[in-house]
Amino acid sequence: MKQCWISYVALTASVFTLALAQTPATAPQSSAPPEEVIRINVNLVQVDAVVTDEQGHNVPDLRASDFEIKQDGKTQTITNFSYVNTRPGQVGVRTADAANTRKKNPNNAAAPPPVPLRTDQVRRTFALVVDDLGLAAENIPAVRKTLENFVDQEMQPGDLAAVLHTGRGMSALEQFTTDKRVLHAAINQIRYNSLSRIGVSSFGGGGAASGMGAAANQERRSQLNAASLGAITLIVNGLRDLPGRKTMVLFSEDLRMMTGREIDPRAEPEFQRIADAASRASVVISSIDPRGLQTLQLTAADNPSSAKQARQIPMRRSTQMFFSQDGMVRLAEATGGEFFHDRNDLSAALHQIVEEAGGYYLIAYRPAASTFDRKTGAPLFRHVSVTVKRAGLKVHSRTGFLGTPDQPVRSVSYTPQQQLIHAMVSPFSTGAIHVRMTALFSNTQKAGSFITALLYLDAHELQFEDAPDDVRKAVIDLISATFDDKGQMEEPKGETHTITLTGPEYQRALKTGFLYRFQHAVKKPGGYQMRIALRDATSLKIGSASQYVEGPDLTKGHLEMSSISLSDATGAMAFTEGSGQVKHDNLLGSPGVRSFPPGTDALYAFQVLNPHLGSNNKPDLEMVTHVFRDGVAVFDSKPRTVEVLQEPDPAHIVTAGGLRLNPSMKPGDYVLQVVVTDKLADPKYAVASQWMDFEIR
Repeated sequence: MKQCWISYVALTASVFTLALAQTPATAPQSSAPPEEVIRINVNLVQVDAVVTDEQGHNVPDLRASDFEIKQDGKTQTITNFSYVNTRPGQVGVRTADAANTRKKNPNNAAAPPPVPLRTDQVRRTFALVVDDLGLAAENIPAVRKTLENFVDQEMQPGDLAAVLHTGRGMSALEQFTTDKRVLHAAINQIRYNSLSRIGVSSFGGGGAASGMGAAANQERRSQLNAASLGAITLIVNGLRDLPGRKTMVLFSEDLRMMTGREIDPRAEPEFQRIADAASRASVVISSIDPRGLQTLQLTAADNPSSAKQARQIPMRRSTQMFFSQDGMVRLAEATGGEFFHDRNDLSAALHQIVEEAGGYYLIAYRPAASTFDRKTGAPLFRHVSVTVKRAGLKVHSRTGFLGTPDQPVRSVSYTPQQQLIHAMVSPFSTGAIHVRMTALFSNTQKAGSFITALLYLDAHELQFEDAPDDVRKAVIDLISATFDDKGQMEEPKGETHTITLTGPEYQRALKTGFLYRFQHAVKKPGGYQMRIALRDATSLKIGSASQYVEGPDLTKGHLEMSSISLSDATGAMAFTEGSGQVKHDNLLGSPGVRSFPPGTDALYAFQVLNPHLGSNNKPDLEMVTHVFRDGVAVFDSKPRTVEVLQEPDPAHIVTAGGLRLNPSMKPGDYVLQVVVTDKLADPKYAVASQWMDFEIR
């Protein structure tokens, strides 16, 4: 194999001792919401409802006697009643999240890794849907800014979120993540869609449809309106497989029930399907019109030719506004959400939606047998209303469902290849094999940019078979792919590998596990999710893992860093081309695991890319390190000069440092952040940073 970078030399860099700060106690977590939120069957109909006071705050102390629920106008007897609190606990005062990082230094964009979630740990799920088929170009920046604020300020531990579009194909399950960097990358991809039924301006006359005849323009609007509704339906159905109660936030300024003066035949049945699917998938849809407060009266830009025309312009605008918002109002009312309009502060509207997602009531009753009577042909839409008797309170709940009971969950048969793909694209780490993946970006002048993925496996979870000469073998099928910041899969790769261990190696692997490496070329800059799934060919057990990696654009000449290789004193592993098992003296302390006992001397190494050179042909670089636990800073180093350990070429500098982990450090998860400043560069591009997580055991 050919070495690419970091064959570790004896460290001469200074070793810092961590001075531990007292970390505040984490607030206790509320119980997670039940998997089955909404039930619609012959024995029980259960709906969810949010109750708020006049200030918009959740009211959690009501009893069943405070509610009245009706189906098709008939009062029902409440048989089951409960309140579910989904509000996450608060994090520490000083955090290393993207919000603080962006406020303090916009160039220092690295944030600590997200905490992986199991399905039972998800407390709130947000689908942030941008209807780019129904947005004017002038309102795209406001939507993008609002979503950035959500990620930086509103999103909490235990939240799962995705940024989705109506104007391009998507698989909802491929997008949901806890990683704020993935979400920011998706937000950065929000652009004006040239197919939009709006145009550049909200009242600009239809964009690409300008110049069409009235009938053709009306037909085009109807088709694109149906496309938006169809995309929303797909997203709602995709959300059904995610846990708990979900919130969809729809940004649109044109979603219609009418085409001209008639009910749009494409829209009406789709709205009922969305409302019914949202009920069965436990999805609440709130919608935001990003146009803000609009003046519908005559303006200086208007030039009416008569007094009659002057009167007609405001009336026409008012009618246009009403019809454009009709669908957003309908979806919110049908699913228990809210519609926000005439607000210039879109972040405040989104904040209110997030606040209302903090808790809800589950109210159930036994339906009459006629509810699901199919003798009359197609199932009828059953209207449901929930009211609260206490004065001064407001309730949001669903307005009904189609009179068909939930279908029993059917087992789906997948081919072996489909099983691996399904595990790879799932937003959760799934399966009986627990895979720990570390994805590292690096770049060399000869090989270009690439991602090295290190997989740590527990040998007990694989089925080894005896072979001659005291050898044991296991076979794993591996599928890997990178997903770019548009959610598109790139470079899928399937491999089968045989792991061969001698008797002593096998016994050691049972104690410490083993490490496996493979690589992917990065053909273009951008954010990537590296995803893998593997299967034991003998036991057929499956495991999966994913990690976000950023591939910077090195052609711009701005300061960048590779990923950080962090290990114990046995040395940082050399990165080499190719795949295969990795040999390391202490796998627990290797860059693929990073699990250290207190008192360890930990070593870190990385590349500095594109440093500027002074008149002496040398760089002038400075770096500081920070260590966080549970998002709270426990150590900050003093600035020190970057020591060049290797310099394959002036654009690729290898450097390193060390941390003496204090013997009194408490067991738990920590994050190392390294920030490098180029004193010779333009201040706008003079800072780069990276992080790497590690564990004290």
